[in-house]
Amino acid sequence: MLACITVSNVVPEPQPRLISTKAADDLTYIRSAMERSSAFTAVPGAGGVVTGVIGLIAAVVGARQPTGERWLATWLGAASIAAVVELAAMTWKARRAGIALTGKNTRRFALGTAVPLVAGGVITYDLWVTRDFSVMAPVWLLLYGVGVLTGGLFSVPVVRVLGACFMATGIGASLTPPEWGNVWLGVGFGALHIGFGGYIARYHGG
Repeated sequence: MLACITVSNVVPEPQPRLISTKAADDLTYIRSAMERSSAFTAVPGAGGVVTGVIGLIAAVVGARQPTGERWLATWLGAASIAAVVELAAMTWKARRAGIALTGKNTRRFALGTAVPLVAGGVITYDLWVTRDFSVMAPVWLLLYGVGVLTGGLFSVPVVRVLGACFMATGIGASLTPPEWGNVWLGVGFGALHIGFGGYIARYHGG
């Protein structure tokens, strides 16, 4: 008897994906989606780095000013430039990530940040009227820290840590001689912005 045997190439069945791996991926996706929906994630890391550089320049230039008025003008000018940079970087990051800047989380973040900054502006004006420049540095650092910490309640946790560090810097400025104020401002608005901005840019999407 002749037996006809047909030999075909046997293609191995693809191994099923491990259930545990798929579950881990699903959990990561769900956690990411929940974070995006419950937190304002358009805080710009790259913009923070640029703001930090502006802060360091302001600290160097401010230290060389012969009068309190010129020192104040230096820092207010730097703050205005930094605000434009931060808003532009925030808009760019939000558009790239598809995040609306008109949502509930954005309004909460903006309100939490803006209220202490408005208070700081009013106090600064009162201090300028009385020509008391010695306590401006701790006031700015403390209230900016409060604003970042409060706004950070609606953002990623690292923003809250940044706010706490600013408040610690403000406390340091209040406990040291007024002549150190410019150094503390450089540490806060310069070094802290650069360090945390770099972290946010790397781990939170730019």
